[in-house]
Amino acid sequence: MPWKGEKDPYKIWLSEIILQQTRVEQGWIYYEKFINVFPTIHQLARASEKKIFKLWEGLGYYSRCRNLIETAKKIVKEYKGVFPASYTEIRKLKGIGPYTAAAISSFAFNLSYAVVDGNVERVLARYFGITTPVDTSAGKFFYSTLASALLDKKHPGIYNQAMMDFGAVICKPQNPQCSICVQSKDCMAFNKGWIPLLPVKAKTIVKKNRWFYYFIIETDNGSVYIRKRSEQDIWKNLYEFTLWETGKLIPQQQITLSAFFREFFKKQKFTITGFSKIYKQQLTHQTIHGQFIHVLLKKPFPALTDYILVKKKKLTEFPFPKLITAHLQNPVQQLFY
Repeated sequence: MPWKGEKDPYKIWLSEIILQQTRVEQGWIYYEKFINVFPTIHQLARASEKKIFKLWEGLGYYSRCRNLIETAKKIVKEYKGVFPASYTEIRKLKGIGPYTAAAISSFAFNLSYAVVDGNVERVLARYFGITTPVDTSAGKFFYSTLASALLDKKHPGIYNQAMMDFGAVICKPQNPQCSICVQSKDCMAFNKGWIPLLPVKAKTIVKKNRWFYYFIIETDNGSVYIRKRSEQDIWKNLYEFTLWETGKLIPQQQITLSAFFREFFKKQKFTITGFSKIYKQQLTHQTIHGQFIHVLLKKPFPALTDYILVKKKKLTEFPFPKLITAHLQNPVQQLFY
């Protein structure tokens, strides 16, 4: 992996932000794209928000991208483009928690801070037979204290990377490689048959369902209306079509009869040219169901607040949520029935 053994704090920071909530295989691709386009933090800080979000498109958890932009600008403005070299200063940067700060501190500056991620927690929980839930305040403090006590103070970067790799390759969440593990004879979980039970988590994520109905409104000259999401919600700063969110599945025949549809289009003359299939995107705490309704206007709206008109061939220049890009890449439509 290109970030292994890296000493440039900018590249370490970029890789750690990308790898949050992301599989290594996917993160690797995005890391290389960002390094190719923005080889230095100065170039990242100077880039347009639209360009950065477009490059991030499809990676998800877009708050990471917003924090990336804010932190890059701050480092260039307040630190003259030089990444701060102390754990305390690194911790002050937007989007950097204890784990990321410890990773940057130890990998780039060889400072003695223990990295505690899911891999490390799993190794510690199984080896020592820890039953304190990892997702509680008491658990976080316990694991952090234990990891710090075990840290090799002379080689913190090497030790941290070894612990993380051990959890990722040997002490995996599912089907761990206990048969070849050099620590199995001393592992509490292995000897007591607790491997599937550890680490313990106290909280159960309750996922909600949301239904998004997008109207792709096209004018007779091949332009469509889009807007930038600005609400404190998922996909902030990404673009979308006209959205009607409901709390349930709406039968296709009833969509154009809804109060939202009547209020939005009012006396506007239009033709419904097709309905898409129903798409689904799974997020951490919610499932988004989406359907696209293609609408052709006889003439443009006199005024439509917060929207811009964009030629269809220019849509690829804008960052959209994965749900929307999936449809734009394969806009199969079915007629109203």
